[in-house]
Amino acid sequence: MIAARSVDWGSIRFVVFDVDGTLYNQRRLRLRMAGELIADTVARGSLTNLRVLRAYRSLHETIGEEEIDDFQASLMARIIARTGQPAERIEAIVSEWIGRRPLAHIAACRYDGLVELFAGLRRQNKAIGIYSDYPADEKLQRMNLSADYTLVASDPGVGILKPDPRGLRMLMQRAGVGPAQTVLIGDRPERDGLAARRAGVLPLIRSDGPREGWLTFSTYSDPIFAALWAEEAFK
Repeated sequence: MIAARSVDWGSIRFVVFDVDGTLYNQRRLRLRMAGELIADTVARGSLTNLRVLRAYRSLHETIGEEEIDDFQASLMARIIARTGQPAERIEAIVSEWIGRRPLAHIAACRYDGLVELFAGLRRQNKAIGIYSDYPADEKLQRMNLSADYTLVASDPGVGILKPDPRGLRMLMQRAGVGPAQTVLIGDRPERDGLAARRAGVLPLIRSDGPREGWLTFSTYSDPIFAALWAEEAFK
């Protein structure tokens, strides 16, 4: 683990957050969703939803690793090929199970300290950004969080998943800041971390344990954030 003092918060003007696994406990949410999905599968007597969702998650990861432009078209084509389901059915299943249903649980899975951290960032006039591979607006609303700039991989002009840094560069341009003034907070070194490094941005990785070569933290009350809680700091 790299020492917490490696972050010079006084020089940072823009703090960008990933969403899934960074702002909320993704494992806890997925366990809740697994219960719903099993009950739905039994009630329907069909494995279609389960198969489509497994294909979606697996292929979404693969396409991210391949860094494919216009990833949504490639993703849909591959899910159709793997499951034999029509695009309309796939879209409906993904919308319900990846988009809508998790919203009921996301507030309960939000990590502690985030509301206070966001407030501290605003007190110190630091802009907050969101950079996610998945739609984020409704998730943020359910978690009672808001950002100054939000960009997701499916937005016009992006069209590619992390670790490609295109979206992060667009966010910095919109915020009017450079890489040296920006921190990206995420949970996956191989995605969030690499995207940050390729954009020249400092990555800060939420992790339950050390990650060799990465600056990490385990909770939003860790000492690495202490300067951001001080109301009078940097004034």
